[in-house]
Parts: sequence; structure tokens; C-alpha cells
Amino acid sequence: MNRDWVATAATLSQALPYLQRYAGATMVIKLGGHAMGSPEAMRSFARDVVLMRQVGLNPVVVHGGGPMINAMLDKLAIKSDFVNGKRVTDAATMEVVEMVLSGTVNSQIVQAISAEGGKAVGLSGKDANLMICVQDNPDLGLVGRPAKIDVSILRDLQAADTIPVIAPLGMGLDGETYNVNGDTAAGAIAGALHADRLLLLTDVAGVKNKDGEVLTEIDPAIVPGLIEDGTIAGGMIPKIQTALDAMKDGVRAVVILDGRAPNACLLELFTDHGAGSLIRRPR
Repeated sequence: MNRDWVATAATLSQALPYLQRYAGATMVIKLGGHAMGSPEAMRSFARDVVLMRQVGLNPVVVHGGGPMINAMLDKLAIKSDFVNGKRVTDAATMEVVEMVLSGTVNSQIVQAISAEGGKAVGLSGKDANLMICVQDNPDLGLVGRPAKIDVSILRDLQAADTIPVIAPLGMGLDGETYNVNGDTAAGAIAGALHADRLLLLTDVAGVKNKDGEVLTEIDPAIVPGLIEDGTIAGGMIPKIQTALDAMKDGVRAVVILDGRAPNACLLELFTDHGAGSLIRRPR
């Protein structure tokens, strides 16, 4: 008998408790721009998401697109200003952001899921009043912070066996379009859905200790100490804050993992060892 077949059967058998555990659960997945850097990575991600839906989970995809936005701004020779390291989103930049996120990136993800046999619909936070925003910081221009999330459209899509793919754009109270940080948008949507898991797919393996080893499980109580001693630093700090905020809103746990790794979502959800750094309150 082929050993590969035997190994595959054993893997499926070992996954059974997790398939039963997560049946019917909602999983919000933030797909970062750096995690979709190759066609194969996109295919692997799409295959994972379609399988999750096929075995009874309810995946909701929220995506970023920073590298793609930067490339288009450079191509169009649109100069960016920065305040404390954050890009100012003026009207010209906002046009590019919306074009890239709602157009190019969103449609690529939807097409990838469809190519793997899934059914997906692309939308942004502006659609069906999904994400109503307020201005986050006047100095940053059209950068928004979610103030109200209406997940009724997402519930309808889930009931129709359809995977929502969401671009992180929000609508202001006066009709403005706001650019929203992808992690922030995913956390707010996960909280509103009371998701079982929020998976933050990025370009690092997770939170690492001083020896470069991934911290596989993090108690929120120790996060301040990890920030103080520099274990959590730079761009990882806002991701951790997103995780803590999402759990306050009802998300059971958050995982930060490398979306470039093959089958990253499946490894996290359906194996004993998981993948990346799991953040949850002690059981």
C-alpha cells in the first residue's frame, strides 16, 4: 500500500476531533498583503478556505493590500506624506486605495477561491453599512476607525454557503470613504460576529522570544511585560492590541501566524501543534 496514502488517511483521522470541535464555528481570517505574495501562496490559502467551508466552518476573509497600494502609488507618481510613520490618506491616495483594495486585490482573492471550487462574494465595509467609521486622526486624513459593525449581510452570505471577502474600507456618517487598517477591520468584524477564532495571517511565524523561538501560546496577562522587555515590538504591537480588543468583544482566541506557509490555516485549526502564536485567556 502506498505510504503517502496511509499518511494522508492517518492525518484525516487525527483531524476528526477538530472537525467536530469547529463544526459551525465562524473563523475570521485577515489575509495580509505580504502573505499573498505569490500565486502558489494564494492558491494554498484559497484551498484552505474552501476546505474549511466544505467541512462545516464559516470562514470570513478580510484582506489587506499595503504592498499593492504602495506599488500603484509609485506607478502613478503620487507622493505620500507621513505622520509618525503612518501614511496620510488624502483624496488622491484614497482613490488609489479603493481601486486597489476593492478592485484588484479583492477580485483576485474571490477568483482564487472560485478556482478551487468555492463560492465567494467580494465586498467592502462600505456595502450594506457593514462598517461605519469615524475619522481616526485628523492628521492622517481619510483614515477611519470602526464605530459600528452591521454583520447582517455576512450572516446572509453564510446562510447561502458563500464566503465573504471583505476589503477594509468604511463609510463615514456623512458618506466619506475611509481607509481602515486591515487588522483593525478584521478584529472589529470578528468581535461583531463573536467569532470562535481570528486568524491574523502575516509574513512572520508569530511572536518570538529573545531566542527567536515562537511563543505558541500567550496569556493576555503577560502582554504588558512582553512589550516592556521588547519581546513584542514594532508592528507586532498593534496586532496584539487588535487581538486583545477582539477578545474583549467576544472572540474566543486569536492566532498570529505566517500566511506564506503552505496550509497555514489548516495546520492551526486541525492539528495538535497548531501554527503561530495563540492568544487566549487561561481556561
